[in-house]
Amino acid sequence: MAGVPASATEPAAPDESARLDTLFAALADPVRRSILERLDGQDLLVSELAAAYAISLQAVSRHIQVLANAGLVRQARSGRISRCSLNAGPIAEGAAWINRYSKYWQAQFETLAARLLEIEARRGE
Repeated sequence: MAGVPASATEPAAPDESARLDTLFAALADPVRRSILERLDGQDLLVSELAAAYAISLQAVSRHIQVLANAGLVRQARSGRISRCSLNAGPIAEGAAWINRYSKYWQAQFETLAARLLEIEARRGE
């Protein structure tokens, strides 16, 4: 593809691709993103997380399980009590993947800025 850096067109390795699929699927749901926001800087019990939502404790537990499968949430269990904490590490892999494409868009913005400067210069003539 013209104008796209070679690294942006290379397919992800199969294991990287599967991790990215799991990560982006987990982040696709607004409740799960909200759970991550609530866990930022604090550990919470599942019941404390569930109290903020108008859905059942079981539904919140399923959302937490999706986040845990993506590596975004760690759970420490003590009997029936589960304390959750944020693990933002996997987000870095997703951000790195997205950043490959931001290079393309940055080049497009630079081209646009140059064209706008040319237009401005012509108006001043």
